Amino acid sequence: MQTLHARQALMPDGWASDVAIEIKEGRIVSVEPGAAPRGMAVDLLLPAPVNLHSHAFQRAMAGLTETRGPDPRDTFWTWRHLMYRFLDRLTPDHVEAIAALVFMEMLEAGYASVAEFHYLHHDVGGAAYADPAEMAARIVSAAQATGIGLTLLPVLYTFGGCDRRPLQGGQQRFGNDVEEFVALHEASAAHLCRGPADFAIGVAPHSLRAVDPTSLTDILSLGDGPLHMHLAEQVAEVEEIEAHLGRRPVEWLLDQHDVDERWCLIHCTQMTQAETAALAKTGAVAGLCPITESNLGDGIFNGTAFAEASGRFGIGSDSNVHIALFEELCTLDYSQRLRDRSRAAMAVPGRSAGRVLFESASKGGSQAAGRDCGRIAPGEWADLIGLKTSNEWVCDRTGDAALDSLIFGGRGRDCIRHVWSAGRHVVKDGHHHSKDTIVRRFRTVMAELGQDI
Repeated sequence: MQTLHARQALMPDGWASDVAIEIKEGRIVSVEPGAAPRGMAVDLLLPAPVNLHSHAFQRAMAGLTETRGPDPRDTFWTWRHLMYRFLDRLTPDHVEAIAALVFMEMLEAGYASVAEFHYLHHDVGGAAYADPAEMAARIVSAAQATGIGLTLLPVLYTFGGCDRRPLQGGQQRFGNDVEEFVALHEASAAHLCRGPADFAIGVAPHSLRAVDPTSLTDILSLGDGPLHMHLAEQVAEVEEIEAHLGRRPVEWLLDQHDVDERWCLIHCTQMTQAETAALAKTGAVAGLCPITESNLGDGIFNGTAFAEASGRFGIGSDSNVHIALFEELCTLDYSQRLRDRSRAAMAVPGRSAGRVLFESASKGGSQAAGRDCGRIAPGEWADLIGLKTSNEWVCDRTGDAALDSLIFGGRGRDCIRHVWSAGRHVVKDGHHHSKDTIVRRFRTVMAELGQDI
């Protein structure tokens, strides 16, 4: 049994003081506001959100794609080409070391778990490993080593576009038909079984460009876990899908499938107002990655309209170019302010912008990962962040003002002291327990890979 005592904590029904939390076998078993101090003390306790969208291997590219190529208008599509070239260098050992660093950085940033959108399956040129889930096994190993909670999302990726052109270059490492994918999914699930009880698996058709309509239908019944898919990220993508399927991507998906709470649609930065309202009504989660979407020039999600329509959203770090929970939330709100020339865009009467952002991301991430978390309540996994408020950023503020100071002021800087993932105390005094070893291994891999892509 672990016992924590928080001077203040964000509860499902709002803020509470002097909260005692007891944890057993990874789950919260009791919560007592107004309790006498006992156990480990923290200034501020928050539920630790899920990072609902990650491509771990892309962390190794951070900082290597910010130069201008021969095309005067560098775009997402030129970045994508560089990413494919980079893929040809990665071995399973490389991927495990990179993923361990990514997961460690996520934990230190306040995420207790991750939904890993995993599509790097094969060897260079598309040759299958003896174990079709070799790369998935490396993701599982990295999650075990770091202690992060994991929802693994094996990705079906079959074509290079809506015209069903074959995969080329680095894309070949992603490719499977439905039969091969079923075998991959089964093998991945077997590897997950060696992990802790909070590890889970879902299904991820990559996008309407990479999976044809028949294959999409075929894999939707594969298990009962979460369903994640990229949707409406880029203008060119929308145009390609409309040309081949006769509808814009959000329109087509909602017309052809019963989208519900199992679904998490990633990005959705190219939606009309009508599509925004329609997606909100489904109960699906919009998986937003504001830092990566900014880095790639994807566009701005219709956040205020989606929220007004009771839409659900969560936050992910996607390309992992910069892993920072509070900065993701700030970037989302600032994007709405810049577009609409407004202030405190996501705030509502009685709840500040920071509180709306944090509570929405916590609830949406839990739903998207199929994980019992996102609330400080009995029965939930003990996914928790313990923060220090006695610093120049928070200045011992309480309630919404403390949360707003974390998100819009210091953005969590020097505040995150402890993180628990399913009760595993993985970050202590601001540092992951295996940080030095993980960083040394990552630095060795980066020296092997070099910097010219």
